[in-house]
Amino acid sequence: MSLYAGKQYILPVQAVYSPQKKELSLKYANGAEARIRIDQQAEYLKFKLLSLSPRNNIDNIVWGPYKTTINALIGDVIGVVRNKEFAFGLLGLDDNTTSGPPSEGDMSFMYYFIHSPDPQKYPLPAHLKEGQTFSIGGDGVNDVAFYSQPEEYFRMNYGNGAKLEPAYGASICMHSRDRRKEQMIRFPDYPEGIEGKANSARYQLVTPAEADFIGSSVALYACPDSLGLHTIEKIVLAEGLPHPTIDGKWIKDPAGFRPDIAWWGPHDSLAAYAGQLNIKGVQDEGWGEYYPNPANRWKTKQISFAGSAPMSIPAFGALMQQQGIRYGLHTLCEFLQPDDNSDVAPVPNDNLAIMQRTVITKDLLPEDTIIAVADTAYFNEFGGWEGNHTNVLKIGKELIEYEGITHTFPYTFLKVKRGFHHTVKGTYKAGTTIVKLQPNCYRGFAPDLKLQDVYADYYGKWLTEGKMDYIDFDGLESCMYQGHGQYSFKRFFRGLFDSYYRNGGKYLRVMGSAVQEGCWHYMSVCNVGGGDHMFSPVLNKWGIEGKDMRYVFESSYFPATFGIQNYQSDWSLYDAENLEAKSIGWNATYMLGLSQQAVEASAEKASIFKAIHTWEEARAANKFSKALKEKLQDLNYKFHLEKTGAGSFLLYTVKENRFPELTCTAGAAVVAVNNEFEDQPLEFSIKVTGPKDAVINGMKIIWAGNTELRIDKNIKAGQLVICKNGKLYVADNGRKPLEQVAVNKALRIAHGQHSFSVAALHAAQDEKIRLELVVPVTSRAEKI
Repeated sequence: MSLYAGKQYILPVQAVYSPQKKELSLKYANGAEARIRIDQQAEYLKFKLLSLSPRNNIDNIVWGPYKTTINALIGDVIGVVRNKEFAFGLLGLDDNTTSGPPSEGDMSFMYYFIHSPDPQKYPLPAHLKEGQTFSIGGDGVNDVAFYSQPEEYFRMNYGNGAKLEPAYGASICMHSRDRRKEQMIRFPDYPEGIEGKANSARYQLVTPAEADFIGSSVALYACPDSLGLHTIEKIVLAEGLPHPTIDGKWIKDPAGFRPDIAWWGPHDSLAAYAGQLNIKGVQDEGWGEYYPNPANRWKTKQISFAGSAPMSIPAFGALMQQQGIRYGLHTLCEFLQPDDNSDVAPVPNDNLAIMQRTVITKDLLPEDTIIAVADTAYFNEFGGWEGNHTNVLKIGKELIEYEGITHTFPYTFLKVKRGFHHTVKGTYKAGTTIVKLQPNCYRGFAPDLKLQDVYADYYGKWLTEGKMDYIDFDGLESCMYQGHGQYSFKRFFRGLFDSYYRNGGKYLRVMGSAVQEGCWHYMSVCNVGGGDHMFSPVLNKWGIEGKDMRYVFESSYFPATFGIQNYQSDWSLYDAENLEAKSIGWNATYMLGLSQQAVEASAEKASIFKAIHTWEEARAANKFSKALKEKLQDLNYKFHLEKTGAGSFLLYTVKENRFPELTCTAGAAVVAVNNEFEDQPLEFSIKVTGPKDAVINGMKIIWAGNTELRIDKNIKAGQLVICKNGKLYVADNGRKPLEQVAVNKALRIAHGQHSFSVAALHAAQDEKIRLELVVPVTSRAEKI
């Protein structure tokens, strides 16, 4: 354990261990002596700082860094390093012991670093080297743009609990701060040079909190990687750390990982769909973003129905609970918006988070617009660290807009607008404190730690009053605004869960915009993003964002995610089943985006819903071994699952021959279709793509060189020609049959390679029209 003063480490120079007391005495070059209690448990070593004397202006104590040769997986969020054989980690046992070394704001920031998890499979090109770092992509505004490097050796960094050390492996580290001291920090959350962020305010005055490093405690563990989660759970239970469970399983146990539903539109079919799918968690995304306001808890929002009168949120929540559904809302966490929050306007709360503080040097009357202050501090910076150019001062109960400050004495604010958002212009004496408020990214404000405690309690009451067991905390950076880093996260979530349980809640499913060490214990899932940016169930391909988050989450024993995957009416059964197969294979979660409109437009609805129910039943029954999960991960294949009896299932491997860009002319487009399995009925689909008003005036298909299929019908863009279960027909963009086409003989595909050609019946065609051909073949069943 080292000491940290200013920005300097002070290392111990002498150590004496007393076996009788189980205490280690460390002496330091500055004359300080630390007493550390050491308890050896079956699975871990526990260290606790009992005292430090004299303190000598020490700001932090640091556990580690502990160096290791392990570095295949860098669990930077919770501070663990792993390979296929072993895990070595550090777990904080109190809220004020947080990940990483001391830093400005006690946070890391996102960046890419070069690290190949398997040098043989993913060798580095000559121009890159291990440990090299790069800024995140994009403009820092669009979340998707952050993720810009598709190669597996580009790794996204989320935290600082563990760090790649190319010279020898990796290191892990935690620290505890004396938070009773006020500090001026330069916030590091975003790296320098991102477009649109260059003028963002960086400096922030961090106000004190009643938290000290005396009593700081950590658990150091080392175990086979297969026992890593089990070991952490042992520590969590033994040390009284948060241990939420779902259906009797710890939320970190992959046996408890489940998909959820993201719902849009009228709610008539929500409960019925959830039951048919065997999915219990529902996040109501279509309700909109909820901004907390204690003065108007539910606002004017109600639950809508197409066929009946709307319901209140508490009434609908109670109905969902009766049907065994965990229902919740999407909320902007602690985003206090001026137009819709009683703690901002018309009477601002004295515990809004601040960035700067000074005093006025001349009396101020309501009509005055010249405000003279004692110093410039960093009032010349615009907005906050997220790039939001919202500049708002608070004095007394008044909010004031401004745009900068003079650089020379007398220091006065520029372009002052008194009485921001209908607050009352006041009279103030010289010497009165004036502060700059910390803005959030939507031009609102944030609570300080004291007001954050109030909101944590408010959310717990709000959820139980609304009969909700699920909450999606978008904007979790609200817990960064106070400048206390992971401690702020831990304090908020502990208060939230205490309030939720105190008010009668049983299990709270938490989703959020990011996984931090401070919320790791509490969050069940992090299904952010969505669509092909995360994972494409149709193309069977990871997106860049999905790849990056998979590495970050998996490395820290958190479920990977496919984000929100909106139900597409043109999905085939195999597309939908691929979501389930891959989520089980990768121990990943996702939200199935549903609306009545999309689902009812789908011809495959019944078979898809039945299949997802079957996959979920098999998942809950723990039918997938480690070897079988590795098989399901294979991106070259999709899978089909059937239930044959109580606890009995058959698994089929599906190989799709996919040709996405065939030309549509009178000259035939010929492709080779391979069946690596046994002889079976032929199945295929041909989708017409191109301009919305495009039409193909008939189609000719020649199968295996001698079977001709003629479709002498107009086929519009978006429509399909489908061959399935011995029938050939033209279908709409939801795969619903429009017209059947006569077939004179049974169509089959033998083992091996075969030719498939498709052409337009008539030459005059739009050159932009393309055909997407998919020919799936299926293996024999495997009993699981």
